[in-house]
Parts: sequence; structure tokens; C-alpha cells
Amino acid sequence: MDKYDHLDFYQTDLLLTDEEKEIRDTVRRFVDQECLPIIADYFDKGSFPMDLIPPMAQLGLFGVHVEGYGCRNRSHMIYGIICEELARCDSGLRAMFSVQNSLVMYPVFKYGSEAQREKWLPTMARGKTIGCFGLSEPDYGSNPAGMQTRAINKDGQFILNGKKMWITNGTIAEVAVIWARLDDEIRGFLVETQTPGFRATLIQHKFSYRTSPTAFIDLKDCIIPEDSILPGAKGLKAVFRCLNHARYGVACGALGSAIACFQEARGFALKRKVFDQPIASYQLVQDQLARMLVEITKAQLVNYHLGRMLDEHRAGPAQISLAKLNNVREAIKIARMARDILGARGILADHHIIRHLCDLEAVSTLEGTAGMHTLAIGQAITGISAFKSAEGR
Repeated sequence: MDKYDHLDFYQTDLLLTDEEKEIRDTVRRFVDQECLPIIADYFDKGSFPMDLIPPMAQLGLFGVHVEGYGCRNRSHMIYGIICEELARCDSGLRAMFSVQNSLVMYPVFKYGSEAQREKWLPTMARGKTIGCFGLSEPDYGSNPAGMQTRAINKDGQFILNGKKMWITNGTIAEVAVIWARLDDEIRGFLVETQTPGFRATLIQHKFSYRTSPTAFIDLKDCIIPEDSILPGAKGLKAVFRCLNHARYGVACGALGSAIACFQEARGFALKRKVFDQPIASYQLVQDQLARMLVEITKAQLVNYHLGRMLDEHRAGPAQISLAKLNNVREAIKIARMARDILGARGILADHHIIRHLCDLEAVSTLEGTAGMHTLAIGQAITGISAFKSAEGR
């Protein structure tokens, strides 16, 4: 029996095309052979495994939302499957992939000029250039309408001033998509990270997302050429279009983390003996394993159907919010139950579960908190917004 067979309780493989299964299996082998053997050491050191970027590029994992420019345009479904497999190893690895694709290459392709596409997309597809997405600020995370970063146009150049916080890939990026107010309109800019006035500082002392190079970005009189503006990136609609891609990736990644925890707990329970019996034979452990599998199966069905809806342009932000809210919440519960099954061993990095549990605490906040997604769903149900505007009500 394949070691993944017990996960397909509702035969979800039947929902995938041959191409989707082939890509999943390719990424799965990469994760099992190249990523999992090294990731605990990088988590312990608090650094990203940069040596994994070239093979990711060789597998065609960069540019999944881009047609042409050396990229392999893929479906939302395939993007979600890749996120699931990468997060089965590590959420920081999944985040690097998602930011490169959904939050950098996608806006360059969707909103950039032809010159910008030709300059950045081919080199990003090859993994030679890494990007980051500068939206969140120290005082404005879930409310980008309150953005304080400013751009002014002076003498044919833009001058940027402001601060960005919690920026994934921030210290390994060669280019940043920076969002700033220009004449009271939010616009997107491409900023090379070696530009004077741009400084990215690694956020230290994290107990979660330790492999993710998360940065604080300080922009002080950062002068960029006039052709650095993304011509089509105007207003919050452009911002949220990027975020919706990323949020679907987070929902799929949460499933991958849950699967990793369940697999390890099941394997341990079958081998670990107490009173001459495997602990898998005890009712309490079987109850925990059953509850885990129920939630994993539900998340699989949600993700795969949502992927099809996105590919057919039938899903909106509220459907993505539901997947992100549910899958992350349940993945945290699964990780905690898995940790409990392993007992004291559950806190050791050798067994991966505690790493996933710590990472999921960050995942619950990034790309929108549970509260924000709950209100998005509530608005879809009632037609009434419970959000307060930037000006208040």
C-alpha cells in the first residue's frame, strides 16, 4: 500500500486529472527526498534553505500564474496542489513559493508594462531573482486602506517614504513590490532592493515561521525611476486580487501541514506499544485519528472544489475566506492532537509536528486573521458589512 493511500478516504484522486496527479507526485518526491531531510536544521537555525531554490525553478514552480516569459502557466488547482505538498514539509517553504508566484510575478504580469515583464519575469522563473511584497505596515495589517507609506513624483522620479512589516522574502529579495499612496491613490511600485534608501532587516526571535526570511522594510527618501510604477496597479482592488491568489495558497498549505501531522501521529501510534499493544489499538487514540481524518477529508474536498471554481471564474473572496478560515483552524487542532499522541516526543524537531504547530500559529494570522475572514463570510451571508472604514462609522 502506498504510504499516502490512507489519506484518500473519499477517493479524491478521482477529482484530479492525470496532469495534476503527475505534478503532485513530482513535487511530492522533491519534498520527500530533498526538503524533509534538511528542514528541521534550517528551522532550528532560523534561516531559509536557499539551495532549494534552483531545483524548485527546474521543476517549473515559479511563474505558475504567468503565460509566456519562460513560465509554465498553470491552473489554480495545480497551484493549490503544489502549496499543499510544499507545506507538508514546511510553511516557510510554501510561503516563499506563494510570495514569488502570487504576490510578485502575478502583479508584474497582470499590472506591469511589457518592459517590466521582460526584465523581471524570465529571471524570476529561473529562480535567479527573488521578490517580496511590501503591503503590511507596523500599524496597518488587516486594514491596508490606512496605509501610511507615501510616494511623490518629483523631477521624473518617485520618492518613497514609509515602513513595511512582516514581509516574507524581505531579506533575500532582489526586487520588492511596494504599495504606497500617490496623490491619495494606492499604487504599486517595483523597487530594486539595492536602491539607496531601501533597507530590509530580518525580524529576529520568532518562534514561528522560522525558515521564512521575514523582514521589516524601512524606506527613507528611496528614489526610483519613473518607469518603476506598475501601470495597471491602481487602488485596493489590485491589492486584493493578488491577496486572493495567496489566500487560496494558504488554505491549501494548511491542509499540507495537517496531513504531515496526521501521517506522523498515525505512524507513531502503530509502532509505539504500551502494555504490549500499539497505542493505535486504544479507543482514545483512534478517536483522535478519526477526528483528524474527518477534517483532512473535508479540507481536501473544499480545496479541490474551490480550485475548480477559481479556474472557472466562479469563486469570489468569500469562498476563499471560508477555505482559509476553516482549513487553518482545523489544521491547528490536528497538530495539537498529533502532538498529544506522540507524548513527550511531540516537542522534538525530529518528529516535525511541533514545527508545524508553531508555524500554524503564524499562518492563522497572515493573509487575514480568523476574525477578518469570518466578517468577510458574514458580509456574503447577510449583505451587510461589519467592517469599519478607515474613517470610521
